[in-house]
Amino acid sequence: MTVFTPATAEAVLETVQWAVDEETSLEITGHGSKRGIGRPVQAAHVLDLSQLSGVTLYEPEELVLSAKAGTPVAEIEAMLVRHSQRFDFEPIDYGPLLGQEAGRGTVGGMLGANLSGPRRIKAGAARDHVLGIHAVSGRGENFKSGGRVVKNVTGYDLSKGLAGSWGTLAVVTDVTFKVLPASETERTFVLAGLDDAGAAGAMAEAMGSSGEVSGAAHLPEGVVGRFFGGAFSAASTVLRVEGFGPSVDYRIDLLARLLKPYGAGETIEADGSKRLWREIRDVAPFADGSNAPVWRVSVAPTVGHRLVDAFRRAAGANAYYDWQGGLIWLRMEADPEAETLRKLIAHFGGGHATLVRAPESLRAALPVFQPQPPALAELARRLKEQFDPRNILNPGRMANPNGQAHGRGSRA
Repeated sequence: MTVFTPATAEAVLETVQWAVDEETSLEITGHGSKRGIGRPVQAAHVLDLSQLSGVTLYEPEELVLSAKAGTPVAEIEAMLVRHSQRFDFEPIDYGPLLGQEAGRGTVGGMLGANLSGPRRIKAGAARDHVLGIHAVSGRGENFKSGGRVVKNVTGYDLSKGLAGSWGTLAVVTDVTFKVLPASETERTFVLAGLDDAGAAGAMAEAMGSSGEVSGAAHLPEGVVGRFFGGAFSAASTVLRVEGFGPSVDYRIDLLARLLKPYGAGETIEADGSKRLWREIRDVAPFADGSNAPVWRVSVAPTVGHRLVDAFRRAAGANAYYDWQGGLIWLRMEADPEAETLRKLIAHFGGGHATLVRAPESLRAALPVFQPQPPALAELARRLKEQFDPRNILNPGRMANPNGQAHGRGSRA
């Protein structure tokens, strides 16, 4: 096996062209922070983009930033903080959950995995903020899509199409994102002692109000003690409000009045609030150094707690909820119970389940990503045929044991 470490886009192109000519395959990686997600890649060589690093354009007044694909997201976010800006979609850092150091994820991986965080319910995911890309297809051809302006109406946007493709369609070499001003401050309103159904009701009322909630999560008894240094003494439903100080104060008061039937509630101030939502974003209670299976499940917010209740009747699992209950993080002890989980998802109206952590033997044997309906599977097959007909890039990562393509791992 050869590990290629190109430092320029031209060298990336040459490497992919070599692989096409040799009819050999490449595993595409940055710093490897998400290498454990998906089925084990069945490639002969590695294309390591960690040396393809650096910000190529940053215009704070235009809210635009471009960077080479191997640039660490943590470095970019530190620069954005100095200008009071941020990636509004709040990308998760999978590193600690997968036994890696925090802060090693790259901007190319951020797009390839279509990352998001708790603010997804308000701001969307990476695909909703990407403006343009430069990339190399599995045919060994350079192409670009989008641009460096917020408005781009040139037709189908391939930069969004590559979001969530996990490096199976093209090797992104440079990516441009829209950035936004950071909030002046934030506070989190906490309701203690609600069960999962009560929390779902409280979160629905909060999200339907004029409180402009930017994060809504429920931390049940089984996991709440692993958040915030163990400061919570009971199950906690947490609602984040961001913005200018007086506006935040007003909206916190509004939530307190609106949700009074659910309890008195308390408030976590700015620094504590930021810490808590980082822990929720990065699945801190399950980043325990083990390789126990962890699922990321996306369903309608109104049925999340019902799905978990039904699943627990069939299998032991620990869980907490983000996205107003529409995103469920499930930790299993041993068996991931994939068939049971996906049957329940179908029963409760559909959704997506991705096995984001498991031993390699399980990832090789199970459909890690949500299987697609036939029509979408055919579309995915045609896209693969257009971009990477010889299956050069990340072969096997998104295929089930029968070789059929799965859906994107982070569509929801």
